[in-house]
Amino acid sequence: MPTPYEVVTESIIKQLESGVAPWRKPWRTEMPANLASKKEYRGINVFLLASLGYGSRYWLTYRQAQTLGGSVRKGEHGSKVVFWKIDEYRKEDKETGETENRKSILLRYYTVFNLEQCEGIKSPEPTRIIAPLGQCETIVNSMPNPPSFEQDSRAFYRPSTDTLGVPARSAFDSAEEFYSTLFHELTHSTGHPSRVGREGIMEHNPFGSEDYSKEELVAEMGAAMLCGVAGIQSRTLDNSASYLQSWINRLRSDSRLIVSAASQAQKAADYILGKTAAEIDTKGEDHRETL
Repeated sequence: MPTPYEVVTESIIKQLESGVAPWRKPWRTEMPANLASKKEYRGINVFLLASLGYGSRYWLTYRQAQTLGGSVRKGEHGSKVVFWKIDEYRKEDKETGETENRKSILLRYYTVFNLEQCEGIKSPEPTRIIAPLGQCETIVNSMPNPPSFEQDSRAFYRPSTDTLGVPARSAFDSAEEFYSTLFHELTHSTGHPSRVGREGIMEHNPFGSEDYSKEELVAEMGAAMLCGVAGIQSRTLDNSASYLQSWINRLRSDSRLIVSAASQAQKAADYILGKTAAEIDTKGEDHRETL
């Protein structure tokens, strides 16, 4: 006779096997280009600019922004790009007395701003305007003791520095996908010892390992719970199910995993929502739930 854990796990697996499309990264990272010249950046500049997670692929200098009739918004900080400055000159050979052509190659840098940091300049491509969602913003802004945030081309949580990275909202196809991704990383951050705390969160867990799989399940289930509270679950449920589908083999091998992960996800969501320690019960997993 199947145990309660096996019954719940099998139910989840059936949902995951119902034909949901493979999970995809819900944000875009396009090749950066200069708005004035329309030329794409090359070499290390691709990594320097694409890693900043803006929704627009276009960059320009302060002077280029002014030339195009716009300006850089006050308080915005530019990003560095590099180029090789090649000068030709003639130098006399002291032994032969002849002059010969020489080249000097020096590495230089200058500062550029993303189009999203500017105003009064029209984008050559349709601009995605992803407006913030009030209830989601309330959840994010009300989280006690939040991690530090940084904009990046990746979505991640780094326990060693207690830092959360996420692309700009405009890099996503919808506001719901942005907040679902943000909730996923916020759930990861609750594992830090200064918050709810979860075993193994401060250690390096290789991709596919048991601890990695469980933590990913916790994060995605926590995100799904927060999406439900914010009222956007109908727009994000397919993505969550598709993401969980990647752990289907792990679920099959450990029938207790989904119930344990759900318990931890609930504690994480409760913390983010500002519930008290007594309400969350951070003493450990409770396997006594009635199913």
